[in-house]
Amino acid sequence: MDLELHQLDRRYEELRTRSASREKRLLGSLGAIGQQAPIVVVLDAERYVVVDGYKRVRALERLGEDTVRALEWALTEADALLLERVLRTGDTGSPIEQGWLLAELSRRFGLGLDELARRFDRSKSWVSRRMALVSELPEAVQAEVRTGGIGGHAAMRYLVPLARANAEHCVRLASAVAPLGLTTRQMGQLYAAYTGGNHATRERVLDGPALVLAALAEAEREGPGATPVEHLLDDLGIVSAVARRALVRMKRGALDDAEPTERRRVGDGCAEAHAEVEHLRRHCDRELGGTGPNAGGT
Repeated sequence: MDLELHQLDRRYEELRTRSASREKRLLGSLGAIGQQAPIVVVLDAERYVVVDGYKRVRALERLGEDTVRALEWALTEADALLLERVLRTGDTGSPIEQGWLLAELSRRFGLGLDELARRFDRSKSWVSRRMALVSELPEAVQAEVRTGGIGGHAAMRYLVPLARANAEHCVRLASAVAPLGLTTRQMGQLYAAYTGGNHATRERVLDGPALVLAALAEAEREGPGATPVEHLLDDLGIVSAVARRALVRMKRGALDDAEPTERRRVGDGCAEAHAEVEHLRRHCDRELGGTGPNAGGT
């Protein structure tokens, strides 16, 4: 059957993580050949609750479509959610996504640990551990996982333990790494640097994870044949990359809603960065003489 988009109840949309690359591919496919697979819905009063197909719905909205092809399951809402999860055998989701679903089933339908364990064919401890992931991870961090800025497995392995130890630092790290699109391995490197470092090292990880990862990558590249010039070139590349990233953040409106105190802090940071770069530029001019890019200029 065909449904108009305004007829859909998307109450479970936030129980799934998002991937910009997957949604881009789906958008291209729907634009080229149209919707091939129906979404799955169950009827609740006069609205249709979406059980599966949120990415398709978002893509159709972006394409300006008004309707979506849907398949209605003659099941209760709770049974439909459980069946949909079972049918996704190749993509069962991360433990955090499972925790979101379990917590929602418990909250909305009053299912206890025993009932959830029975329906998922798991132990009570399995259910309890995944629900604990959701309760222990700050909501701001969960939001980054939902939008795809941080992978679910990386959040489970590294951010949940960090949240247990220091929730504020967990939120700071999540905010800093979300725009970087890090792999689970890179998140593990940052977590190892944080847990194995002193106070100053931990602050570097929280304030400049990209710089820490660059330093770790440089250490891996260094070998007996590495020269001081190669190390210097790596450092200059890092300076350029960080400057470009800071500029992109500002162009994207990082300061649009900043408080006056935050703007003063950014101003101080800009002044310090400018002074250091200017100091570096003057030293480069002295060392390189007439070989720099401005040689022969006015």
